[in-house]
Amino acid sequence: MHLVLTLLRKDYLNFKKDRVAVGLTFLVPIVLIYIFGQVFGVNRKDTGPVGIPLAIVNQSSAPEIATLVDALKREKAFRVVETETDAQGRARALTEDVVRAGFKSDRFRFALVFPADATSDARFGLRMKFLTNPRNEIETQTVTGLLQKTVYTAAPQLLMQSLRKQAVEFIGAKDTDKFYGEIAGSVSRAFSLDEAKVRETMARGEIPRAKPVSARADGSSDASTSGLGDFMERVIKIEKEQLAGAQVTNAAATRVVGGWAMMFLLFSLSGMATSLFEEKKAGIFLRLLSAPVRRSHLLWSKYLFGIALGLVQLVTLFFAGRLMFGIDVLSNFGNLVVICLVAAMACTAFGMLLASITRTQAAASGLATLLILTMSSIGGAWFPTSFMPEFIQKLSKLTVVYWSMEGFALVLWNGCTFAELLPTLGVLLGMSAVLVAISLWRFRRGPIFD
Repeated sequence: MHLVLTLLRKDYLNFKKDRVAVGLTFLVPIVLIYIFGQVFGVNRKDTGPVGIPLAIVNQSSAPEIATLVDALKREKAFRVVETETDAQGRARALTEDVVRAGFKSDRFRFALVFPADATSDARFGLRMKFLTNPRNEIETQTVTGLLQKTVYTAAPQLLMQSLRKQAVEFIGAKDTDKFYGEIAGSVSRAFSLDEAKVRETMARGEIPRAKPVSARADGSSDASTSGLGDFMERVIKIEKEQLAGAQVTNAAATRVVGGWAMMFLLFSLSGMATSLFEEKKAGIFLRLLSAPVRRSHLLWSKYLFGIALGLVQLVTLFFAGRLMFGIDVLSNFGNLVVICLVAAMACTAFGMLLASITRTQAAASGLATLLILTMSSIGGAWFPTSFMPEFIQKLSKLTVVYWSMEGFALVLWNGCTFAELLPTLGVLLGMSAVLVAISLWRFRRGPIFD
């Protein structure tokens, strides 16, 4: 037993020596638990998505549409965008053509277009067009549900107010009150409601609600069972149009393969970079530096090898996705190779940075695990970024995973051209340049070549 305790003490001391590794042993699960908690709304006042850009094109001058837009602005899941800034810095209202172009560059994924005849004196009802880019199925279903809830809640009241106004204009206030009184009497008798309350409700331009025919197990009512759902579907016409991804043969696989490919690429290239510690321990650096080889040669060779390895790995994973799930990687293959190359450059630079700022391989591996899992979770590889709090959404745009995912989606989902891909490529190249510059600066001062 004494020997066992002695060996146990030895393991404890070895573990304790690397304080970074000790800290990461506990920090990694804590960070992931926090992120999962934020995604599933633990201790958050508002669960669900936050701040999803919703473009509004309002071609109607009807006050009911303006009121409906205000209702959409109050929904925290949406960040309503009604204007854009022109070349002179002036704000101007969005047009349908501008919004459609914004879908191509992934500026928008959801938009509502209210045509000039969204409401009309000649008919009772409301018309609108719902433009979507269902790049993420979970996000799209959630947004569609929230949009319908907001519209179906606000629009009927607005339409009833409009209907009463038109009735007063055509037949006069006295006859309108008489008509509403007869309707209130009929409704109250049919549904056993208080006639005075029904009359008061209709005077406000609202729809009197009958008791639900059926109720759910939790006691909540179902609008569709009371007939209100059918009524709204008849008077509110929402024309849906998918602007991106309609040509994709396997939408589900195309959505997720890029995210998982990025996570494994980061692990591979970080492992390659941290192997610098093994080469140092084996004395390889000393032998190479005794020859006419400089430190910069070693680093650049490592960097270029990482890029080549990352490019081959990404392309291989996408072709594996084609074989297993039928992902179309050939129709826009040139741009796919370009975004894979730039993503590999950024990931290799990230791995080099880890090797440059840590002192041991264990610390580098632990830090890599923490950062890769964190970047994958908040960068959109696991969940829609819109399901996280706004401050995490801002942090996600600082990650390599987020911009690589954007690039994959632009190429495979939106079918974009090279020119349309340039902004995303520019961000990734900028990240690579910054990471490489910091790595080289750290390598010159670090002990890895000593």
